[in-house]
Amino acid sequence: MTSKRVGLWFLVVGASAALTHVLVFALAKDWMLPELANAIGFSVAFFVSFFGHRRLSFQDTTISLLQSLRRFSVTAVAGFICNELVFMLLLRGLGWSSMTALLLALVLAAGQTFVLSRFWAFAR
Repeated sequence: MTSKRVGLWFLVVGASAALTHVLVFALAKDWMLPELANAIGFSVAFFVSFFGHRRLSFQDTTISLLQSLRRFSVTAVAGFICNELVFMLLLRGLGWSSMTALLLALVLAAGQTFVLSRFWAFAR
């Protein structure tokens, strides 16, 4: 698959997972700490992201489903740690609104996730 096509599918799947994350966060944030709502949003979006990337973005992978799930889990958790740290800094440290902080944190974590996914989790 061409790099352009991989990038396009990565954006589509990533946007779908991010939208899932944001919607779950928006539904949960009034009932719990924003950091916990962020974690729940991540957990739901994880499945959108994994299966979308496995079937669309990186469909030419030669890694088994189980192996890519293990690797993607590590990749996703690393991305979430980055996301949560940025989110907390913006929310608690700088006083940003929870939604604005979440959106910026998602964007920053996306680059890290792409690199780890492309070259390790779904390697060819």
